[in-house]
Amino acid sequence: MPDTTSSPTDDHRQTDTSPLVHRLGTAIAFGLLIGLVITALVSPGRAPTTTAAGVTANLPAGGRTVTFDVELGDTYLKPASIDVPAGAEVVINATNVGSMEHSLALRGQDEALVAPGKTAELRWGPLTQSTQAWCTVAGHKDAGMLMDINVTGADGAPTVAAPAPTVGDKAEAEAAKIDPAASPAPGWKPFDPTVQPAQGGTTHEVTLHVTEQKVEVAPGVEQLLWTYDGTAPGPVLRGRVGDLFQVTLINNGSMNHSVDFHASKVAPNVEMRPIAPGESLVYQFRAQFAGIFTYHCGVSPMIHHMGNGMFGAVIIDPPNLAPVDKEFVFIQSELNLGADGEVMDLKKMMAGDNDAVVFNGYHNQYVHSPLQVDPSDRIRAWVVNAAVNEDLSFHVVGSIFDTVWKEGSYALQPGAAERGGSQALDLGTTQGGFVEFTLETPGQYTFVGHQMRNLSRGAAGVIVSGDGGSGAAH
Repeated sequence: MPDTTSSPTDDHRQTDTSPLVHRLGTAIAFGLLIGLVITALVSPGRAPTTTAAGVTANLPAGGRTVTFDVELGDTYLKPASIDVPAGAEVVINATNVGSMEHSLALRGQDEALVAPGKTAELRWGPLTQSTQAWCTVAGHKDAGMLMDINVTGADGAPTVAAPAPTVGDKAEAEAAKIDPAASPAPGWKPFDPTVQPAQGGTTHEVTLHVTEQKVEVAPGVEQLLWTYDGTAPGPVLRGRVGDLFQVTLINNGSMNHSVDFHASKVAPNVEMRPIAPGESLVYQFRAQFAGIFTYHCGVSPMIHHMGNGMFGAVIIDPPNLAPVDKEFVFIQSELNLGADGEVMDLKKMMAGDNDAVVFNGYHNQYVHSPLQVDPSDRIRAWVVNAAVNEDLSFHVVGSIFDTVWKEGSYALQPGAAERGGSQALDLGTTQGGFVEFTLETPGQYTFVGHQMRNLSRGAAGVIVSGDGGSGAAH
């Protein structure tokens, strides 16, 4: 948003990537004063304020210029605060030392992206009021890529800051709200939790398209999610120990993305490297261990990419896995709502202050659309916790698990010498397992994340056994 309080000569533009050089005319008697170059290394976050000297020659009357070197990291700016004399033109040599493209935009106005390892020269001003500049890549401002520009008067005192931007700064817009009493619109379809058996053969060729699109996450609430194949969670993959997975990742988004398969043992800097929009890579791994594993985007800030929809599950069957009648998958995640139709809120993710905790990406979706089983069915529920902050205690009200498999081994199996039962499967973030049980009595059985706070905020669903208990004796 333009600074309407600046003078009519205010300018905001990007020039080429060569270092700044002012060639003074032979008629100018004054020499060039070199601005102070900011090279001190500071930790990410708010940095000490640094002031640069100015050049008074070859500029409009009363004008001067100040020059700064600024480092663009993947989640920070160095320095994070600069002092500028009132009326001065600012020249920024912005060097991207990160692994992805970044920008540095005055008041959030669009600037061309700077590629990793490159330097761009930016010109701002003349500036008359204190303001800010930040990276306009989604989420990067909230992650720490924000610079304070302190414009000082003749006495060195800071000027009054320019009004905070309200247009184009989507992170400041009011967050969407979930109505727990609302129902999905006609035609809505839930995420199908049914898991199909592993395909035959030992090689699985998979293509995942990264897309950035609006997705409904609760009745009447849309967010601009970053997804694998248009859904959050992404497709559920399945195989057996020893199988080879060849996954082609195609980035159809507007920023760098990647994929990290927890089911793999690979060099992260090779297979999990970020790819730019329009690029693709082939990620190949052989499944060496059984389990239900998370996959997710690993681009920084990882919490934002994963929390904004880039997660899914891979099931690698344990050897001699017994057949069952019904298999479901439940992937827990969080909703940290931004403005309606915009990306989820990184600040909420960092603070652990989510709006909802859900199974398979949608608030209470299996309350709106219950799952159906027969009383004779043996049920296996694969469960993985893809939430960025919340733990999970998976429980089915009215049932007891006779089989529990967690993180690589059985904790409980039928026929054990001391037969016991399990009431819940406890999973930290990105942990997974499965439970088996039956619902012999017709009725409606609620499954929940047993943290009471989460149960009441979307982490619940219903399994209907038989006729739902309509004909049962009481």
